[in-house]
Amino acid sequence: MSTENETPRRVITKRRHHSEEVWAQARRDYLAGFTATIVAQRYDMTVDAIRKRASKQGWCKAHQLADAPPPLHPYPGIEEVESPGLNAVSAWRKIAHPAQVPPAEPWSTWLFQGGRGAGKTRAGAEWLADLAEKKQGLFALVGPTQHDVREVMIDGPSGLRNLPGRARPWYERSRRRLLWPNGSVAYAFSAEEPERLRGPQFEAAWADEFCIWPKPSETLAILRMGLRRGDNPLLVVTTTPKPIAALRALRAEPSCVVTQAATATNAAHLAPSFLEGLDLLYGGTRLAAQELDGLLLEGDGALWRAQDVAAAHGPMPAMLDRVVVGVDPPAGANGAACGIVVAGRREARAFVLADRSALGLSPLGWASRVAEVAREFGAAEIIAEANQGGDMVRATLAAAGAPCAVRLVHASRGKRARAEPIAALYEQGRVTHCGAFVALEEELMAMGASEASLLDRADALVWALTALMSGSVREGPRVRSLHEGGERWRGLSMPAPAHA
Repeated sequence: MSTENETPRRVITKRRHHSEEVWAQARRDYLAGFTATIVAQRYDMTVDAIRKRASKQGWCKAHQLADAPPPLHPYPGIEEVESPGLNAVSAWRKIAHPAQVPPAEPWSTWLFQGGRGAGKTRAGAEWLADLAEKKQGLFALVGPTQHDVREVMIDGPSGLRNLPGRARPWYERSRRRLLWPNGSVAYAFSAEEPERLRGPQFEAAWADEFCIWPKPSETLAILRMGLRRGDNPLLVVTTTPKPIAALRALRAEPSCVVTQAATATNAAHLAPSFLEGLDLLYGGTRLAAQELDGLLLEGDGALWRAQDVAAAHGPMPAMLDRVVVGVDPPAGANGAACGIVVAGRREARAFVLADRSALGLSPLGWASRVAEVAREFGAAEIIAEANQGGDMVRATLAAAGAPCAVRLVHASRGKRARAEPIAALYEQGRVTHCGAFVALEEELMAMGASEASLLDRADALVWALTALMSGSVREGPRVRSLHEGGERWRGLSMPAPAHA
């Protein structure tokens, strides 16, 4: 029976013995840049033992020792890679399709929205691996579940540990993190546990399959609070789209750049049986636009159907009777979006010619853009909503040098009521989209849905087509022809100006 004054027994720890061959491997990993903690875990050593030997034998990190031996790959049997960063990036850029390459324009959020098999995972993994290999940093990986992060983003066929030509990071299961030889660390998080994102901070993050996160808006907000390391924290979101408010809000952000790709875009890297299976599963259905083409479908109660929008694509006509520019000015001067859509009419048919909507412009900035577009297409009239400024809208357009008459229109009816006649034109097959207007079409398929908002492009289109197709236009026919190259419209007979 012990007493209070009894001396505690000394715990004797059995000393670990390792062969010189094992120590040689540990030394090579240490010199390659792995920390003492990682090396200790890998070879069942203590951190103190490694540090003592490093001090005694004068081990130096690779960047401190010019003649350091070549590093061992962290996994036995994996082929060594010479200059993994440069060679891998070069090889990847040669085979990547445009939507898989980070946008050239400035961005803080890159949204890659694609169909099944469009190469979203590979794009996200290549981007993050490139950052991790270039410079030591802290990163976040967020997927729908922890299983998805591990089996898709990390160990999947296109995951971070299976990228051709790149050094394979080590996955530390107990701490849910990936470790690169240069000290970069990527932590794995599940969107099912958003609270775990509170506290850590990162230089960049990769968020996969955002649209099936349990609470996408809330989780994304918490993740962004942790993007506070470095001069320019970055976020990449890869997802197959679904008609949810969180995705529409993300797309509408001024600093978010969107790339989009269909399954067919990546067909060269997909098994024919996979493509055949998708066609059998989705071919001819409304989900084909979402799952194969990577487009946002209409929400519940939306006025536009995906099949009607898809059927609207067609060639640009040789002549038009009239061209107008529809404008939905931004609300206030806080950098909101300005909807700018160019449309024309030929007899009883409408043609959407361009979507030049812009984010984050000053009043004079968006007005100058409208004037430039009207001049480019030889528009007869600018149709601008006046609810957000009235005569100020007209004055701003005049100051920007609008080359044609400006008609102010007022939204006396609700958005849905205004849009219903235009949606009916699409159902009747009387509207043609002369180009790929992905953002505009997604807004159309959201209009009328209970969750719909931020529909500046769609509003501008409704104003333009209403002016063209409602029978209220006071001018007679106007014939326009194409300039060389088919990029500009020229009026052959100038009409009398139409005033508001």
